[in-house]
Amino acid sequence: MNKDSIEKEITSAFVGVTLGNGIGLWEAQAIDDYESKDVQVKNRERDQKEDWRALNYDDLQRCHSSLSFFDADGMRFHLPAFIIGSIRNEVDDPIFHLIQPDEYSISRFSTLSNIQRKSVVMYLKWCLENDEYAFDHPSIKHVLNDYWAKESNK
Repeated sequence: MNKDSIEKEITSAFVGVTLGNGIGLWEAQAIDDYESKDVQVKNRERDQKEDWRALNYDDLQRCHSSLSFFDADGMRFHLPAFIIGSIRNEVDDPIFHLIQPDEYSISRFSTLSNIQRKSVVMYLKWCLENDEYAFDHPSIKHVLNDYWAKESNK
């Protein structure tokens, strides 16, 4: 698998996905910083809500911890940008969030379609082919054979 094919699969699988009522990038940063609801609402005004492809890689990198605070809709909207940014070496990879099969992490993938899940599996398999992810290979293999295999076959 090459970077271009993964990027095309991710882009195709997530085409048309909007943020809706999901937690946005800057809103999640306010949550991470224990800001008040007023600040969270103000930060949400900054958030891209319509086109995940318009997300700025510098912002994604600056707000990488937002991955821990997205709800399911927020994760579905931001995940493709983080994955493609990772493939392009523009942002840190989202691997940690994809290989934690605990109840909270799994709940954040609940709105992914089967096609979206399969594109995430392709990305994880690509990570297995790359030595830079060697430390995570055992965990990636585990979730590919367990959580992601079950979920992608629904």
